[in-house]
Amino acid sequence: MAYVNRTNAESGVNLLALRSHNAALVLDLLRTAGEGGISRLELAERTGLTPQAVSKITARLRADGLVAEAGRRASTGGKPRTVLRLVPEAGHAVGLHLDRDEVTVVLCDLTGAVVAERRVPLDLGAGAEAVVESAAGEVEALLAGAGVSVLGVGVALPGPLDHARGVLHRVTGFPEWDGFPLRDALAGRLGVPVVVDKDTNAAALGIAVVGRESGIGKTGDVSPSPLESFAYLHLGTGLGAGLVIGGGVHRGARTGAGEFGHQVIQLDGPPCGCGNRGCIEALCLAAVDRGAVGEAARVLGVGAANLVGLLDIDLVLLGGRTVAAHEEAFVRGVGAVLEERARLEGVDDGAIPVRVAPGGARGVAEGAALLLLAPLFGRGED
Repeated sequence: MAYVNRTNAESGVNLLALRSHNAALVLDLLRTAGEGGISRLELAERTGLTPQAVSKITARLRADGLVAEAGRRASTGGKPRTVLRLVPEAGHAVGLHLDRDEVTVVLCDLTGAVVAERRVPLDLGAGAEAVVESAAGEVEALLAGAGVSVLGVGVALPGPLDHARGVLHRVTGFPEWDGFPLRDALAGRLGVPVVVDKDTNAAALGIAVVGRESGIGKTGDVSPSPLESFAYLHLGTGLGAGLVIGGGVHRGARTGAGEFGHQVIQLDGPPCGCGNRGCIEALCLAAVDRGAVGEAARVLGVGAANLVGLLDIDLVLLGGRTVAAHEEAFVRGVGAVLEERARLEGVDDGAIPVRVAPGGARGVAEGAALLLLAPLFGRGED
């Protein structure tokens, strides 16, 4: 595949070899500094590394083309300091979102910014071989003529699944996927590293890594601290949750955390595709189908309130195409339930805030690309 540069000689940099702890610290600070850059002295002060260690790391990063000078900055004494910046185009990753009825593919640079995008219909029930071939074809079409080195492909899709092995479990409504080795199948087809995770985990990772810089929701009034502990609730063709606790994605011992949609809240409720009755997912989607968006929002709010009470998180973020079609109604409805729960419990500082997640329709795909990029910056690893 001509667009993939596999060796150091071909690409000029082996990004996967840069995942040392100290280099990751430096790269993450360069990433968050943006175009304005940061000096070596500031890097040493903020990482706790010696100036000599920072100089060695940045020299190697410059030689590999990852870092460039961004000018000089006046100092309080002595000669002006050289300012360094990350070179976003030095590496790229593909994010692939396999939804039940469509596929979204994005190409992201090292900062996570999207530089190319494709979206086409997809039938997740068409069979594993057909879906893998279709997904691989979309990746190839996206990269055709791009002329970039690619770290690999991050894949996000409905769970449950085994993130560590890249093997799917019994995806609700698609039992034929149970046990399919998606990671190995796609890696073999495309010839690049592949990482697989749940759609909600990928989106939550993207928010945890880049949300601090981009702001949360439309108002941008959320301080950085809540990004250390939040729940991302994704309501689209299904319902799930991505959990960030202590700044990292919480996947659980068997990567099964976040199966939020299948908690039963009505014992005699409607049947769900998972085999139970009265699941939040079934109740939410049934209400949406009836046009009762306010009811769907309140049902989602009940689940969110249970999650807040269980984990004591700081923020609830809402995403997915169903939420996107009725943002105000869902934020208002979920927020009202959380406010009522806080009042009943006598919480002094009020209810946990509810916001629309950043990223919009391609938020999951962007997060999928971060599955490859985040470890370079010491983020997103188990």
